[in-house]
Amino acid sequence: MNKPIIMIGNGGHASVLVETLIAQEREIMGYTAPQEEKSFFNLSYLGTDDVIATYNPNKVVLVLGLGTIGVSSLRKSMFEHFVAKGYKFANVIHPTAIVASSVQVGHGIQIMAGAILQTNISIAANTIINTGTIIDHNGVIGSHVHLAPGVTLSGGVRIGDGCHIGTGTTMIQGITIGNETLVGAGSVVVKNFGDRATAYGVPAKEV
Repeated sequence: MNKPIIMIGNGGHASVLVETLIAQEREIMGYTAPQEEKSFFNLSYLGTDDVIATYNPNKVVLVLGLGTIGVSSLRKSMFEHFVAKGYKFANVIHPTAIVASSVQVGHGIQIMAGAILQTNISIAANTIINTGTIIDHNGVIGSHVHLAPGVTLSGGVRIGDGCHIGTGTTMIQGITIGNETLVGAGSVVVKNFGDRATAYGVPAKEV
């Protein structure tokens, strides 16, 4: 039986997740945020994130509704904070996403509308596979990663932990990207990049 959901955040990314959850007839108790804001779906405001501690971690699940526009430790720190307190994060997979049966996913992953994930892909915890992203066979995606809308990863691409891969980026087969690396929107990646790099362009170059 599905447990009721607490949504952390009330911004744009959260609203997309909420609509997916409503379509799946999931119960959403409300949202947390630093202050009460208008909710497009008329969700109840539960309070700041601290209010989550008043709910039994065996009775609810969380969804992290914070997106990223670059490399950020905030999603990671929030995720790890609540996991350490015994809470679990729901996997949210849009019904129009195509996910091969051999795909392995971690805890708290989010796969948005129109994404295509092919054979033998591994996705670690707390990662966003955003709208229309394509990951071909044998890809390995680390934890706390954001693949922004329209990213295309050819076969055998490996993305390290904490990376942000910008909207519309394309990577050729066999590319490896290190941890906490930012690849700018619209880039074409034809070579590997190491940890904590910033790269963009056609072809992408480190800056």
